Amino acid sequence: MTTPATPAPKPHRTKPVLERWLETGLFRARWLMVPFYVGLVMALAGLVIVFANEAWHKFSHITSMNPEQAILMALSLIDLSLAGNLLLIVIFSGYENFVSKIDTGDDEDRPAWMGTVDFSGLKMKLIASIVAISGIALLKAFMQLSENIEISDRTLAWLVGIHLTFVVSGVMLALMDLLASKTDKH
Repeated sequence: MTTPATPAPKPHRTKPVLERWLETGLFRARWLMVPFYVGLVMALAGLVIVFANEAWHKFSHITSMNPEQAILMALSLIDLSLAGNLLLIVIFSGYENFVSKIDTGDDEDRPAWMGTVDFSGLKMKLIASIVAISGIALLKAFMQLSENIEISDRTLAWLVGIHLTFVVSGVMLALMDLLASKTDKH
């Protein structure tokens, strides 16, 4: 009985110099994304300033707030916190997926998800955060209605419509990812 012969290894093809330079240049072009991530860090810093200003303004009136106003205050601060989390996820995941791994050594504070969120996971985290932010905006509008603050039917309809659009978009993205994961890897 004979065993099938293993195929001979393919000879290593030497690439032309121009092709190697082009590929090296394309690979190094990923560093052009860095200014985007630095800009997002600056946006996060701006969000911290807005959060501090909002918290200072709201907490200075805390003793005169009724429960509904306190809930609206908390929702406003949660909304800003979710936006900050969203920025952080995009900064870390985007940088690690498209530019370079972030070397934190053995830092125990490194988030467990860092380095594990691929582009698909980033999309899902992004849409989930947007849905949450949209839901909070809608909840704030409903709370304002309970406070007898006038909100037009048109504004409320837009808020509901936009929120439902984000929810449906999130479900569709999840379904597309599920279908893609079920197909053969190419």
